Amino acid sequence: MKRVFIHTFGCKANQYDSEVVRQALEGAGVMVTDDPAVADGAVINTCTVTHVSETKLRSFVRRVARRGPRIKTVLMGCAAAVDRGALRALPGVVDVVPGADPRPVLAALGIGDAAVDPILRACTFGTRAWLKIQDGCDEHCTFCATRVARGGNRSRPVEEIVEEARALAERHAEIVLTGVHIGSYGIDRPPWSLGRLVEMLVGRVETVRFRLSSVEATEVCERLATLMRDAPRRLAPHVHAPLQSGSDRVLRRMGRHWYDAGTYRRRVEQLAAGLPVMGLGADVIVGFPDERAEDHEATVALLRALPFTYLHVFPYSPRPDAPARRLGAVVSPETVADRSRQLRTIAATLEVERRRARAGETADVVVLTQRGGYVEGLTEDYLTVYLPPATDLPKRAQAVLAVDELGRLRATIPGGAAA
Repeated sequence: MKRVFIHTFGCKANQYDSEVVRQALEGAGVMVTDDPAVADGAVINTCTVTHVSETKLRSFVRRVARRGPRIKTVLMGCAAAVDRGALRALPGVVDVVPGADPRPVLAALGIGDAAVDPILRACTFGTRAWLKIQDGCDEHCTFCATRVARGGNRSRPVEEIVEEARALAERHAEIVLTGVHIGSYGIDRPPWSLGRLVEMLVGRVETVRFRLSSVEATEVCERLATLMRDAPRRLAPHVHAPLQSGSDRVLRRMGRHWYDAGTYRRRVEQLAAGLPVMGLGADVIVGFPDERAEDHEATVALLRALPFTYLHVFPYSPRPDAPARRLGAVVSPETVADRSRQLRTIAATLEVERRRARAGETADVVVLTQRGGYVEGLTEDYLTVYLPPATDLPKRAQAVLAVDELGRLRATIPGGAAA
């Protein structure tokens, strides 16, 4: 096996897992390529969060087989973990490996006895890196098959996380702490918690900016809120807090027992009141079984009441191993489309308002990549900004923001390098 193509579907945890496989392959002397036509093997990391993701996965595997007729494809990840044989039957697939351990993935490619470094040393995402601090989930959301695929919560050892953060900080300006349920970090490693872990990382890993990936609003403790307020250059003041619904009736049916609309609202309002700048995002599911008009209106009212800066809107997707499909009447596709359209319109309005509110202010910008004649950057509150290309741009800089004629945020680095 000389060349291997890697492709990832799904979340940041999946992307992290693929990076670990990439590092293991390169450590075994294999070249990782972005062209399946020249590859001997392929590793495709799968996602099972929606039926759409699995449909895209199957189509992609077939395209890879057409591009490289002799390619040996190994499927790993969440959809692989719940596969009942359909994925193994796809063209070119030689093995389906549940989970994220790189060893069986390499073995399936014919690479045995490879040394696997438990520490990820660098990511291929440019100036940002992902660091997975835990895996699995102990909750039982009725719409989710991820727990079936990933298993229960497992927190990584603290010192291993610190060592990995130090290695990543040598190459990256921002490290995103990710996992399946990061707010549960430390439950299996008392007295550790997410707040205590991040506090240690900020104290022991210098210069880099940390960011939390998706985290429950009620699990953003005062330690985390204080770091976001007092040290925003070290812990980005950005919370992506899954909401799923603004209806208490629907939340109960979803199995989201640890909060209701009122507790979610109060915690978000507390955080917003204490932070001069805050990015706030949420996931919202539209069309959960037996979602009624009044449930949808409760969601709309909550979204309009809170200072969201963006939303991820998902039509409900029945999963074979999740119980939600047995919980009530299916909402018509036309209704789901109408409700989704309304929420996406709200999201677009919120994003425009946030960009205008930030105009004239200073932001802590991590420079990302060049795209369409401009360089993209990311602010501490998770706003995309555009910088004219320059050869001397730093990985990270303080920049002044302005809204251009297209409504985008432009940035300028005072005192020299245009940004």
